[in-house]
Amino acid sequence: HKLDELVRETVKESGVSAEITKVEDIKKIMTYGVMTTPALVIDGQVKVAGKIPSIEEIKQLIGVK
Repeated sequence: HKLDELVRETVKESGVSAEITKVEDIKKIMTYGVMTTPALVIDGQVKVAGKIPSIEEIKQLIGVK
């Protein structure tokens, strides 16, 4: 839940337009090749898996300076 909260907060504060979806279905998660959660997928690519990135890391991943 923490990663979802951080991503939503970061997107809101940065003003970036983004569709955020929290995936909890293990079969769908596995289609991304994710074996450890939490994971952050952006535009279909796994950017982070197995840890919660910092707000600064999330900003970099979504292209916010």
